[in-house]
Order: sequence, then C-alpha cells, then structure tokens
Amino acid sequence: MTDTAGPAADASEASGAAADTDTDIAPDAVAVGTAADGPPRITPTTRVLLHDLAVRRDRDEWIVGRMATRTFVALPAAGARAVELLGAGLSVGRTEESLRAETGEEFDIADFVGDLAALGFVARIGDHAVPDAEPPRASLPWLRPRHVRLALHPVLPLLVGALLAAAVVVLVRRPDLLPGYRDLLWSRHGSVVLLSGAAAGWTLLLAHELAHLVTARAAGVPGKMRLGTRLQFLVMQTDISGIELAPRRHRLTAYLAGIALNLSVASSLVLALAPTEPGTTAHRLLAAALLLALLPLPFQCMVFTRTDLYFVLQDLTGCRDLYGDGLAYARYRARRSVRSVRTGRRRVRAGDRDDDPSARLPAHERRAVRLYSVVLVVGTAACLTFMAAVTLPVDIALLVRAVRGLGPGHGLAGNADAVTVLVVLGGVNVLWLVTWWRNRRSRRSAGAA
Repeated sequence: MTDTAGPAADASEASGAAADTDTDIAPDAVAVGTAADGPPRITPTTRVLLHDLAVRRDRDEWIVGRMATRTFVALPAAGARAVELLGAGLSVGRTEESLRAETGEEFDIADFVGDLAALGFVARIGDHAVPDAEPPRASLPWLRPRHVRLALHPVLPLLVGALLAAAVVVLVRRPDLLPGYRDLLWSRHGSVVLLSGAAAGWTLLLAHELAHLVTARAAGVPGKMRLGTRLQFLVMQTDISGIELAPRRHRLTAYLAGIALNLSVASSLVLALAPTEPGTTAHRLLAAALLLALLPLPFQCMVFTRTDLYFVLQDLTGCRDLYGDGLAYARYRARRSVRSVRTGRRRVRAGDRDDDPSARLPAHERRAVRLYSVVLVVGTAACLTFMAAVTLPVDIALLVRAVRGLGPGHGLAGNADAVTVLVVLGGVNVLWLVTWWRNRRSRRSAGAA
C-alpha cells in the first residue's frame, strides 16, 4: 500500500514510520528544568543550531520535518515562525521578543526548543551537541532523485491515460477479451498454475511498490519497502514518509503510482492479447497475466485498510491521521453505546461528549473522521466476516487435501501438487504470522521508548 505507507504507499503507508505528533507553541508554556548532568540548560541567551528542516504550509498549519529521520510535525503559524527565527540564528530571548512584537502574545521558546530537540530537529544547543539517532535505512539507497526525475514529469500521467484509453477501446470492440477466473487455470497441472501465479503476483507486487519508491525518490523522499499486514492480508508496503512536504501534485502522484503501474501493465496486456488466437498457449498466458494485473485493484478500494486510495482520501480531506482518528472515534462511540445499554439511559451527559476525541479536530477534519469511522467499522467487519466464512475454510480445506495427497499411493504428479500447495499456501500463512508478530513487537518497542 500494495500499501503505501503509506503507503503502504500502499503509497503506499504515505506515511508510516514518521512521527506525526503535533507540537503546540502556546502562551504560558512551562519551562523545561534541567539537572547539572542532564541536557544543557536553555537560557534567554542560548542559540541553537537546527538540522536541515523542510517546511510546507498546509491550510492553517505548517508541516515541518526532517527528511533524514522521516520525522514531521504540524505546527501553528507561530511555531513555524519560531523555527524560522531560531534557524536564522536568533537567541531564545530574541525569538520570544520577535514573536511578542509580531503576535502580541507570550511564548516560552525554551520549552519549544526542548520539544524540537526531542524530535531530533536540533543539532546543537549552545556549545553542546545534541545526540542524534541513526537515520532509518532506505531501500535502494544508490537510487538518486536525478536518476528518476522523469517519474514526476507532467507528461507521464497523460501517457498512462492514453494507454488506458486505447485498452478500453479494444475491450469495447472485443468484450470477449475480458478475463474471467477460468483464465487463471491455463494449465491442467494445479502446481504449475499455483507456482506461476505466485511468481507473477509477487513480481507485479514488487513492481507496484517500486513505482511508489521511484516516484517518492524523485521528490527527494528516501522510502523503504517492507512486508506488512492489513487485517488478514499479507502486503508489501512502502514507507514514503516525507512526501507530506512535497507539493500536492507530487504527493498524489506518489500515492497513485502503484495503481498507475497496474493499469499500464493491464492495458499493455490487452493490446498484446487482441491479435493472439483464442485457445493458444500465448492467449491463455496473456489472459492469466491480465487478470493477475487487475486483481490488486479492488483491494485498493478498501480504504479502511490504509491502501493507496486511503492516502489519497486522507490528503484530499486535509486530515492528519484519518485512520487513527477514525478508529479513536469509533471506539468512543462503542464505549458510549455500551454505557448507555448498561445504565439504560438515553440522554448523554456533558462529560461523555467531552470525551469525544474528534472534538479537538478542526471542523473539516471532524466531519471527515466521523464519516470515515463508519466506513472503517463496516468495512473491517465485512472483511473479517468474509475471511471467517470463505477464505479460512477454503485455505484449511486445501491444506488438508494437500496433506492427504501425500504418499506413495498418489504418484509423482499428485505428490508434486500436494507439496506445491503446502509450500505456497502454507508459506504465505506462516509469513503473515511472522510479519504480524514482528510488526506488533516493533510497535510495542517504539511505544515503550
């Protein structure tokens, strides 16, 4: 997301490992006290040296981040101005005076500097160097933005659109070329179908994520590909945290790059399929490949699992964390419903309304989050129900059949088919469990830290 991670995106997971904690700069902030053996004391005469930070305005806030560590925060205008003044070399006291003259309000910049240091934005405080965390590793670090700058060329979407339009015209004239599930069964040997499908599927998945990575790298974002889980799905996701600082066109291009690649591959296969003779091996192989290229696209519409289209939706609605805020609001509504059922009361106390996590959000985010929470709950419930009613029973039946198909009485072909099912299907489920457990442990470690 794919899963970007966004995007995980898929684009994949625009946005995954980055810290998106909001840092408020407000009047009457409490100063940070320091011990003699602790971090350096921040006084009005203290000057700080900031790391290379990028800044972008987003509605009424400013996104400030450090690309090297993929850490980003949303700041009000006063916070962004404070970063600008500190970066220009003004002392803490001079920065406070400048902000007071510009806004008429008092700000505790010493406390603000402490917050920036905790985020890893400060290189030095006075004469003291601030310890810096090791930056996260990027996939394909040798790939430079200049190598892939054409990925953001404005002509590229037009070429993809032209290719897609040509394929649609062919399909309108030749509807018999539309693939069906039988096209996947291009061979009478189930093991051959399973192995070839797995190889083609993973190749397309890797290409999908590479499209996210390449597009993000063209915008100067490092990006990292890794395995992840979305509900019952094993996915490959690309963390392109940092794309938040790019212009909207670049952000949307990075989020949609994987889908554009799948559509381009599918369109090319349609054009290649048209002149082939039905029933031939070439026709069957091309039809199977076409279906495999199209199969991931419905998954992208499952925005409740943070797919590529989820990050597009989040960007267009102007939400900081649509999934996290939507999940928090859904839990709040569930707790309220449970309390109402237990107490038998219909009226809601003011204190219950005060617990609403969406109340702190701006109006445009609040509306989007509340609507998305419905999609999140309904979509997740439907997805898990389908897994329990269909996917899991089918997987168990296939695995049991494969185990029973082993042995000297089933011949070489029968044993080969059984082993293939156990290796491919069983391997995917084991890999899902390992990936889920690894990511869960990483999240716990990060939370504890």
